[in-house]
Order: sequence, then C-alpha cells, then structure tokens
Amino acid sequence: MIVAFSISPTSGDADGGVAEAVAAAVRVVRESGLPHETNAMFTNIEGEWDEVMDVVKRAVDVVAAVSPRVGLVLKADIRPGRTGEMTAKLDRLEAALADDQNGDG
Repeated sequence: MIVAFSISPTSGDADGGVAEAVAAAVRVVRESGLPHETNAMFTNIEGEWDEVMDVVKRAVDVVAAVSPRVGLVLKADIRPGRTGEMTAKLDRLEAALADDQNGDG
C-alpha cells in the first residue's frame, strides 16, 4: 500500500512556524526504512498496512508531543501483493505521456 499523509501541528514556534515539528515527523518516516518521499504537501510511504500505519502513528505522536492538537490528512492506495508502486505508478504515467507525444495515445 502507498499512503500519502500530511501532519499539521496547531501551534508552532514563536513566529508561527511548524518546520521543526514537521521535521520530527519526517525523521520518523526516514528512520523507518520503508520506501518514502517527501514533497511540499505530503509525505508518501510504501509498505504493508501494519508497518505503514505504525510509522504514521509514530509521526503523529512526535508532533503531538509539541502541539496540543494535531491535524492528519491521509490518503491510501491499497493494492495487496503489489510493491514498488511509488515508482511504478509514475513510470506508467510517463509512458502514457510519451505515447501521447509520439501520437500513440
């Protein structure tokens, strides 16, 4: 499964910044050893249900340790038996786009 999630602390530093809390959450993901990527809006992580959800929970917990309230947005693509889909999905998309440029689509 692939999970895209975003964690938002409700309170930040003195200037209202949340980068340190979000960095702590991303650190949990990176230390998990699961395939992952972080972009401007979400962190994507791939693995089996229990291991992915454990990482998401631990990431929420580190943010909750510094914020009285935490928002979590989560989207999951659940395809049992599939692995490597974070890159495979993009490969299929790029192939379809290349077909469009070649007049095949």
